[in-house]
Amino acid sequence: MTKGSNHDSKAKKLAEKNVLNQAQGKVTDELFLRHEFFDARDLIQVKYEMVRRVQKDEWSITRASKVFGLSRPCFYDTKETLAQEGIVGLIPGKRGPRQGHKLSEEVMAFVEEKMREDSTVGAVKLAQQIKERFGFSIHPRSIERSLERRKKNRKRVL
Repeated sequence: MTKGSNHDSKAKKLAEKNVLNQAQGKVTDELFLRHEFFDARDLIQVKYEMVRRVQKDEWSITRASKVFGLSRPCFYDTKETLAQEGIVGLIPGKRGPRQGHKLSEEVMAFVEEKMREDSTVGAVKLAQQIKERFGFSIHPRSIERSLERRKKNRKRVL
C-alpha cells in the first residue's frame, strides 16, 4: 500500500466516524506542520492538542483557538469534556434521533388498532390517518420500520 492510499484511507475512516476536521487548513500549530504524527485532519487530536497547549504550554485560549482553527466556545466545551470523560468523550455519538420520537406508544397502538380493523390498510393510508388523528406528518416508511421493530421485539420475548 502506498503512502498516498494510506493517507486517503485514514481520511475516509475519519469522515466515516464524523471526526474529519473540516477546518484542517486553519491549523497552523508548528507540531502539525512539522511532524507527520500530528494530523490536522484528525479533529480529536486537534481538539486535544488545543487544550493541552493551554494547560501544559500555558498558551492563551485566544491564541490556541486561533492556531488550531477552532472557536473559543469549542475550546471550553473540549476542556470540559476532557475533564469529565477523558479523550473518549471527544468521540461523537450517533447522530440523529435515538428512536422514533413521533411514533409513541399511543400512536403505535392507534396504528395496530387500524390494522386489526382492516388488515389490508397500507402505510400510506396509516400515515394519512395519523395526520388526521394526531396532527403531524409521518413518512409511511417510518411506520413500516416501527412495525418491523415491534414484531422483532415480540419474537424476542416469546
